[in-house]
Amino acid sequence: MEEAPQADKIAEEKPVPGTGNQKNPIPAPVRDFLWNLTLIIAGSISIALSVKGILIPKEFLSGGIMGITLGINYLFPALSVSLLYFLINIPIFIAGWRMVSRRFFWYSILGAGTLTLLLEWVEVTLPIHDNILSAILAGIFTGVGAGMILRSRGSGGGLDILSVILMNRFSIRIGNTYLAFNSVILTVAAYLVSLDAALYTLIYMYVTSHMIEIVVTGLSRRKVALIISNQWREILQVILHKLNRGATVIHAEGGYSGRPERVLYTVVTIRELARLKHEIRAIDPDAFVVFYDTMEVMGFRIGNQPHW
Repeated sequence: MEEAPQADKIAEEKPVPGTGNQKNPIPAPVRDFLWNLTLIIAGSISIALSVKGILIPKEFLSGGIMGITLGINYLFPALSVSLLYFLINIPIFIAGWRMVSRRFFWYSILGAGTLTLLLEWVEVTLPIHDNILSAILAGIFTGVGAGMILRSRGSGGGLDILSVILMNRFSIRIGNTYLAFNSVILTVAAYLVSLDAALYTLIYMYVTSHMIEIVVTGLSRRKVALIISNQWREILQVILHKLNRGATVIHAEGGYSGRPERVLYTVVTIRELARLKHEIRAIDPDAFVVFYDTMEVMGFRIGNQPHW
């Protein structure tokens, strides 16, 4: 798909008002590290609040490596949750060394280490009495926290690393990996704890998987647009010069009329979708337009593939 002509070059050459020629005194690699560190710490705090503030007091289970950790802790309370989490992560990190990028690996070491320390230090019980509300809130905390960590250049270890490997190799969505893997754990765990606790945990897992999807991919979704219109040239100019997006003109033929048609194929961000609809209606209210979701987009400027 062709790109809008020179749009990026013009944007780069145009100075930002009020900044002059001053440069940011903090080098880009340092800013990048601080931003990723902030995401990792904030996400780890959110997960630690979920585990220590809700899951353990309510004796709920969890998914992934944390679920295994909590299960062992419930059977052997003398064993530290933080220590168990760290030890179980070791073989996963060994596998991750071979299958993920080195940058992702080292940031994941940082993420797992931060979460391990917070699991040791955080001591809080959130005053929520209803078990369903507790499961929902714990899922929100865990999903948002895990999503924030995954939006950094690393992960919190455990199932995060396995999810990234499956995402990169087989394009399996992270939330689906969590839900499938955790369902197996939940089925086994239902025989070890009460069925009620297992069902509350299922609610927690469901909310967690959806929150991860929203945080990781929901904020950078892309939409594909297929546009059929007699005014396709005017619409094409809007896409190229107002939205600064690329487009492909596909030669087609009307199935009923047999007349030659032009189909515009373009990809836009979710924020640009409303403007594109408005521009199309203004040019041709009778245009036939189809929008549909994308899972991943590879390409200059419009791509939204995770940076793992």
